[in-house]
Amino acid sequence: MNIQLALDRMKIEDAIQLSREVEQHIDWIEVGTSLIKEFGMTSVRRIKEAFPNKTIVADIKTIDNARYEFELCFQAGADVATVMGVAPLVTIEACMDVAKRYNKKVMIDLLNTSDEQKSALMRCKDAIFCDHVSKDQQEESGERHLGTRREDPTIQLAAAGGITFDSIGHLIETLNPDVVIIGSAISKAQNPSEAAAKFKQLISQSGVNR
Repeated sequence: MNIQLALDRMKIEDAIQLSREVEQHIDWIEVGTSLIKEFGMTSVRRIKEAFPNKTIVADIKTIDNARYEFELCFQAGADVATVMGVAPLVTIEACMDVAKRYNKKVMIDLLNTSDEQKSALMRCKDAIFCDHVSKDQQEESGERHLGTRREDPTIQLAAAGGITFDSIGHLIETLNPDVVIIGSAISKAQNPSEAAAKFKQLISQSGVNR
């Protein structure tokens, strides 16, 4: 099970410094949507240059213009790029096509998708599906990620949204994701390195080995 550090609402230099502090305890580094919106592909490029051996996720949240945006991400060094599950299927299929050509991965964000949309998306066997509680849901409504039962053990699954020390055990038990995406519980901790190490320990103690 991989820990993906989500970097949002900070400067590139701060994102790199934070990642260096926790590097030994995390597996993937997410260049968050806010970083990409503020600094463009420079944020992806600089973080990949700083951490060439880490899997870099460009959380671009594509919903249209898929080929152009995904090529930008992969050319900048991203290993994974994200597309919204509510996008037209032709958009998602274009993302899959570009990723295959670059030998990269697509993460499909399931935020606000219906059961019907999720069923249609399951044809994308090589994608990573992200079960996501949004930042606005967390900050405006107080919702937190608790996880739901994983129905298909063959799909690649990520989980994001308000994951904490208290919730990760239940999340692993119910959802059993391949990737846990953790942001503020690490980035806003008094000691980010200790926080990341604790998450790593909790995952190890769960007995899950992915």
